[in-house]
Amino acid sequence: MRFHTPVLSSRIKWLILISVSLIPYTAESKNKIVVVADSLTNLPLANASIFDRNGKFVGTSNSRGGIVCVSANDYPITVRYMGFKEKNVCNSVDTIFLQESVMQLPEVTVESRSKKMLHILAYAREYSTLSTYTDTVTLFREKMMDFMLPEGRDMKYQGWKYPRTLNSRSYYHFTDDRGLDSVSDMCRYHFTWSDWVGIVPEVELPQAIAGMESGTDTLSGKYSPSEIWVKNGDRVTLEINIMADTASRKWMPSFSSFFKGDVDFEQFRIRVNYNDVVDDIVHPADMTGYSFNIESNGRGHDMFHFSHADEPFYVTTYTEVYILDRDYISIKEAKKWKNIKFGSDEIKIIEPLEAPELQQSVLALIDRVNKVDKNKIRLSVEPDHRFIGRNVVKRSLGYRALSLLKTLTGISSARAKKDWNRQWNEFKSEQLRRNNR
Repeated sequence: MRFHTPVLSSRIKWLILISVSLIPYTAESKNKIVVVADSLTNLPLANASIFDRNGKFVGTSNSRGGIVCVSANDYPITVRYMGFKEKNVCNSVDTIFLQESVMQLPEVTVESRSKKMLHILAYAREYSTLSTYTDTVTLFREKMMDFMLPEGRDMKYQGWKYPRTLNSRSYYHFTDDRGLDSVSDMCRYHFTWSDWVGIVPEVELPQAIAGMESGTDTLSGKYSPSEIWVKNGDRVTLEINIMADTASRKWMPSFSSFFKGDVDFEQFRIRVNYNDVVDDIVHPADMTGYSFNIESNGRGHDMFHFSHADEPFYVTTYTEVYILDRDYISIKEAKKWKNIKFGSDEIKIIEPLEAPELQQSVLALIDRVNKVDKNKIRLSVEPDHRFIGRNVVKRSLGYRALSLLKTLTGISSARAKKDWNRQWNEFKSEQLRRNNR
């Protein structure tokens, strides 16, 4: 079943008000329902991320853009939606309007037919929480990742469509039911979902909006809307609700074993942003970023091999992925990329200018972790310098990050040779200068 709605319809405001008024009032819904909407089209924005006054991720807006996950004590709140400017809201209002923020990536071209692999470099921010009967672990992590995608399904070399971490920094906060807490840059448990969510494959636009300048299309699943498409010029956004129907699991095949196991998913939503879409197909090369929110219940032993096998736990993962750069390379170059062992000094964490400033609570956690005396704790272990300081480079998305990595790793042999000659000449000049003193 499909529902097609023109983007610039004058009736959208009334539809928003009607949809909110139809929500039944229950004892649990005492708080005022606020709607998040696009300031240009007045369309409600589903899956907008909500952070409370302490910077803690508390949930997302529902399929109608409604916020039901916050109370009056959570204000001021921060509303974030990839592709839109972040907004701080001090008091409860009827509608929170967000302004669109267009992300521009460097142009990518295929220089020859031999370059059949699409290499994507990305920056990610992850907010995850693990809760048990007695303990809570919160995690903020930022990392550099890359993907290698083939141009065509019949190619023998398939690269990797799930994120490969090149460098990361993690900040954990541990609390228990007695009020005790501690922080660290390491944790013995791997409880997040971010490593399992990969690049959405190439797909055709729904017929209802194909060839149109602007429009929306909603595909209904068995339980709720499964896909919401919004087209505005050459920009396209796709909202996917994996839990709407079993058929929606096609978007994330890597989770098939978890769906069949003892893990119960309460929410699994993905949002993908595309720019410069020139035909009726959205391609990974058009992607500017994606975000996802996953909420799950399960047993630690079955899922993440916890020491307390019979203790149930609850895990939430919210992650934002910003595409920094992409380029087409040959299969030979792609295989070389795969075998490179990156060091922390080679791969710096590059934060795009479009990424909002970190919340004060996150900055406080980072500062607290950085003040831990690691040498005192690990007297016999050499500290991992990747976790010392944030050391993030702020760059615009027009910065050719992949070109720099190619030079450092020697994949671009011409540039590597040129840099080697330049460094050798500088070394000789410096030696001559010292000898002539």
